[in-house]
Amino acid sequence: MKTPVDMNGDRLLLQQVRPAKTIPGLEEDVRQGLLQGRPRSLPPKYFYDARGSELFDRICDTPEYYPTRTEDALLASCAATVIAEVRPRHIVELGSGTSRKTRRLFDACVSEECHSAYAPFDVCHDVLVEAGGSLVNEYDWLTVSALVGDYHAGFEHLPDFAGRSLFVFLGGTIGNFHHHEAVEFLSELRAHMQAEDRLLLGADRVKDPAVLHAAYNDAAGVTAAFNLNLLQVLNRELDADFAADGFYHHACYHPGAQRIEMYLVAKQSQRVRLGRLEEELAFDNGEAVLTEISRKFTPESLQALLTTAGFRMEAHFEAPEGYFSLMLAKPDA
Repeated sequence: MKTPVDMNGDRLLLQQVRPAKTIPGLEEDVRQGLLQGRPRSLPPKYFYDARGSELFDRICDTPEYYPTRTEDALLASCAATVIAEVRPRHIVELGSGTSRKTRRLFDACVSEECHSAYAPFDVCHDVLVEAGGSLVNEYDWLTVSALVGDYHAGFEHLPDFAGRSLFVFLGGTIGNFHHHEAVEFLSELRAHMQAEDRLLLGADRVKDPAVLHAAYNDAAGVTAAFNLNLLQVLNRELDADFAADGFYHHACYHPGAQRIEMYLVAKQSQRVRLGRLEEELAFDNGEAVLTEISRKFTPESLQALLTTAGFRMEAHFEAPEGYFSLMLAKPDA
């Protein structure tokens, strides 16, 4: 059921999206990834508590972290072309966050006289309310139907959008999926889309390993603080006693796998209590926990991914020097 958040002429509405499938919570992920898994790992979704979200915003502003500003500039240059080509009645954004870069599409809607409605889909209620309120104030023609839920839990309970929709998945987030996960995710999305709908997918590209290394190891240590904050999330949510100074941040690029891997590495042998789980973890000196992967793509691997998931590429927009790609694709009949 839709619930008005800020009337604004009913231009900002909020709707809860029920999960279509069960996804693990923190306790289950910790049991599987830390207690049982070898090598140990945790999914990156737990980075984004209030402090983690703040730190990620700071990462985006570091001089080394090129993806956000590169994608934003690319989107600014191609948004009018995308809107003119698709002319969507709805823009549906997966993992919308603060919708900062999406404003490029709204600006293009103005220039192309195509006043689309916006449906941001994100797990964080408060961020959706704040971002949606800003957007309806900034664009007096825009209606925002915010969707609260986890896109990992499927698309079966998304509302039906009348007319053509442009589904948007930015930020290179597709790189946080293993290949089989990315294929499954995009295939599920494809099954939900209509023949006239389109997908705009942002993906980071393979490039000089030194550039990649610097992006995830900024000199100011913001990415390190972001990674280490995960320990505080575990302490708070699971009554654990991780010592932040007992681990260090390590990020490295593996050319063979074409991906960044980010780890928390134990500085010495130690034991950690997980009070809520009534369990204890034993870490060896130098033992690592994988906290994130960020896959990098070539045009060929992007094309193969889309084809395998049931899409046909219509346009490929590239940043200078091939640093980033935006792919416009349609469901393949």
